[in-house]
Amino acid sequence: MEEFLAYSITLLISLAIVLYYWRGHAKKSAQVKAKVAQAKEEGRFEPVSLHPYIDPNLCLGSGACVRACPEEDILGLINGKATVINASSCIGHGACFHACPVEAISLRIGTETRGVDLPHIKPDYETNVPGIYIAGELGGMGLIKNSAEQGMQAVTNLEKHLVKNHPMEQDLLIVGAGPAGIAAALKAKELGLKFRILEQESLGGTVFTFPRDKVVMTQPVELPFYGKLKLYNTSKQELLAIWLDLLESNQIKIEEHCKVNGIQELGPYQFSINTNKGEDIKAASVLLAIGRRGTPRKLGIPGEESTKVAYRLLDSEQIEGLKIIVVGGGDSAVESALLLMDKNQVILSYRKEHFARIKKQNQSKLEAALAEGKIELKLASNLMEIKEERVLLRNSAGEEESLENDKVYIFIGGELPLPFLKECGIEVEKTFGKVLKKYR
Repeated sequence: MEEFLAYSITLLISLAIVLYYWRGHAKKSAQVKAKVAQAKEEGRFEPVSLHPYIDPNLCLGSGACVRACPEEDILGLINGKATVINASSCIGHGACFHACPVEAISLRIGTETRGVDLPHIKPDYETNVPGIYIAGELGGMGLIKNSAEQGMQAVTNLEKHLVKNHPMEQDLLIVGAGPAGIAAALKAKELGLKFRILEQESLGGTVFTFPRDKVVMTQPVELPFYGKLKLYNTSKQELLAIWLDLLESNQIKIEEHCKVNGIQELGPYQFSINTNKGEDIKAASVLLAIGRRGTPRKLGIPGEESTKVAYRLLDSEQIEGLKIIVVGGGDSAVESALLLMDKNQVILSYRKEHFARIKKQNQSKLEAALAEGKIELKLASNLMEIKEERVLLRNSAGEEESLENDKVYIFIGGELPLPFLKECGIEVEKTFGKVLKKYR
């Protein structure tokens, strides 16, 4: 009898424990379901770039991917299976991919219904044009570690094809001074190649267009002449200082404000590269590390050619006492408005009724700024005309408003440089849910 009683008590305790955890999991699943429903309603569920794809048949529901993701509410668990929540906010850290114990996660770009244009790239990062290589964001991988590794590997691969005593001035011309371009330059220096690196903006401008105010690397990358680079909650200013120190200590000069207008193939591994400075650079190979944004996208409205219009925000601390309108609904627009609000009168205009792609931290900061009256928010509004001292804004009801204005910042993304790529002879294909190469 005592044994039966002990057995019964043990069974009841076990059942109580199971019930407790089951209810806990059910509660968490319900919370995640609610977040997914909200994300779908707000347009955050559909991915816009590189994102995780979870195979439910392989997922064990360990939650390792959720814990590994450095962003908030990108992934969650529903009924013991991982799911994407705010896919549009994912910037492809790849931490979930590395953390999954059963490889149930792949990193993809594009979806079954939303195609993304990508240049055709071979496994060694060479395009269909022999001698022209692509690394980084333009090829689908936009984060520091991924871009840097691709840049270095592309240079390693192209160096094997270089012919000794070729007639070109340079072994390699690198276009773009982001993570892929800088890492490629370091690798080229290590291999003893003769090279130049061009940047159509400035190095600072490139760093400050990164999609997050704080830069996070989930895994370090090994850079020539530096060793392991690991960033955790590193500001853009700190990252810029790291790049500048690396370049200066290795005597690598970035030719800023130098845009490539076209690339002419003279023969196998022989190119003439024309720049906006009227120079024709002869190089045996070319690495394009220019990113997907290419040229900033414009609104196409009267007055947009005005000198008071800008598509980058540099030296925000030096801008004060101005009436500013910031246009856009992404992190770049919100972060810029937050940086400008203390010393200026700032209006943030977005064409949709709510933000769908901004980071949770930026959302919280924006809400606090709105509550304090530091930013005026105009949702469902479109900038219609830019005048010397005013701008014209129109809301969804068709009502127009004329506002005093000194400066306009436009952050609505960039145009993929398709015409440039096609002129170079590089094939571009629309991909639907393509699995991109990653490194474990």
